[in-house]
Amino acid sequence: MTTTFLTIKETGTHEIEIKKSRFICHIQRIQTEDQAKQLIQQISKQHEKANHHCFAYMLGPADQIQRESDNGEPAGTAGVPILEALKKNELHNVIAVVTRYFGGIKLGAGGLIRAYSNATSSTIDQVGIVNLVTKKELFLTIDYRQFDKLKYFLETNQVPIENVDYTDKVKVTVAIRETELPAFVQRVKDLLSDQFDSSIGADRLFEEPFTRKERQEEEKRA
Repeated sequence: MTTTFLTIKETGTHEIEIKKSRFICHIQRIQTEDQAKQLIQQISKQHEKANHHCFAYMLGPADQIQRESDNGEPAGTAGVPILEALKKNELHNVIAVVTRYFGGIKLGAGGLIRAYSNATSSTIDQVGIVNLVTKKELFLTIDYRQFDKLKYFLETNQVPIENVDYTDKVKVTVAIRETELPAFVQRVKDLLSDQFDSSIGADRLFEEPFTRKERQEEEKRA
């Protein structure tokens, strides 16, 4: 079962030119349809002399809301290719608006499909993809003499320390995926001979970089 919830790393704009037509793609995270509509209006106003403002977006944990528009381009040549680029990258809660300034040379249906698809895909590559991961806060309370050993263990296993409180003891805060929590705590027990206290805190959302290679590995595990 896949554990990914992918979205874009950041808002971004990227432009490609095909046979003198400019295709400017703006991509952004959204949480509501109102945000999507506001962005479409904003882009349309910003590029009011452009010929087309085609878009697609997906919303919801299971992509329950999917919208696309050709905005005057031949049916199926703009909105759908943009939407398919989002789907291919498995992005959630994202809108892409592709503005076209017509360059005087017709591209044909196939050319338009490739242009809108490439404009979106290249923008996604430009801004990057992250995996939104929910982790549990884990508080580890240890003696001062144990801190260097625990710190080395965390660094070796690429577990970032979120916070350290120094009182009569040291309280180290880390964040661990819930499914990995029991095994992780057991490893700390083995490391410190069970000479520590632990407690679990709140859920927090983290952004982790995600690459095509990682996606392929996720698909193999699914």
